[in-house]
Amino acid sequence: MAEDEATFEIDNSEPTAPGERLRAAREAKGMSVEDVASATRIPKRHLETIEDGDFAVLPGRTYAIGFSRSYAKAVGLNDEEIVNDVREQLGIEDPAERLRDGTMQTEDPTRLPSRGLVIASIIAGIVLLIGVFAFSRSFFAPESEADSLLAAEEQRTEAEQQAQAAATQSVARAAAVEGPVVFTSTQDGMWVRFYDGDESNVLMESLMGKGESYTVPDTASDPQVRTGRPDAFTITVGGKSVPRLAENDAVVSDVPVNAKALLARDGVGLPGTAAADPAAQGGPGGA
Repeated sequence: MAEDEATFEIDNSEPTAPGERLRAAREAKGMSVEDVASATRIPKRHLETIEDGDFAVLPGRTYAIGFSRSYAKAVGLNDEEIVNDVREQLGIEDPAERLRDGTMQTEDPTRLPSRGLVIASIIAGIVLLIGVFAFSRSFFAPESEADSLLAAEEQRTEAEQQAQAAATQSVARAAAVEGPVVFTSTQDGMWVRFYDGDESNVLMESLMGKGESYTVPDTASDPQVRTGRPDAFTITVGGKSVPRLAENDAVVSDVPVNAKALLARDGVGLPGTAAADPAAQGGPGGA
């Protein structure tokens, strides 16, 4: 009997894998996965993937590190320790690669230069080169005279102005596409539900008061909206106003509300469709 008791041991060891440590900390705080999702704005399916340690399913290593850091903060763990464990599990051994991942967390994507700024710089450079080339041809032509030089100078000035305008427009467009999407209620008691991908992944559901705003999380991969009053919300993308989803009250669902979809619309109407024509749809009193 004593020998059997000697060989029987209770495993009281604490979990060592980062996902298991996060789950244990969450359970110790009496929090559900839904509670953590609400606190971090991270979809429930991603949190469950992290707890299972299946980081390869996430969109990328920077997401795995950023999500794990936010999860650790939400349950009171040392986020640096969790992040280091996640990096080891992902096999990030190169110090340079560790530094690169450390500066590309999903919580601060603005640390990298935007793609729009790079494109704008390239466009400006090309237009400026065209202007310089045109000026050079006019200047070195054998028959060039005072009026030719003046015309060349005007062309160069116009090319520089076009380059500046193109760069400004591209930067503004890029900033809007990458800026936050904000919905603001224009009336009291407006019900709305925002979700990520499908309605089971609720980002926010509320009766919004007049002047109350909601910013769609930039971590959402496929944000959508459902509401019965699409006409009662003003929308801004990167601080720039865009048309409302509808002119009149109507139940809408599965409407994408990412910046790209909202900016692609032509006037009032749902993303991906033309502006609604009341006469084409029957209008008041129609079928």
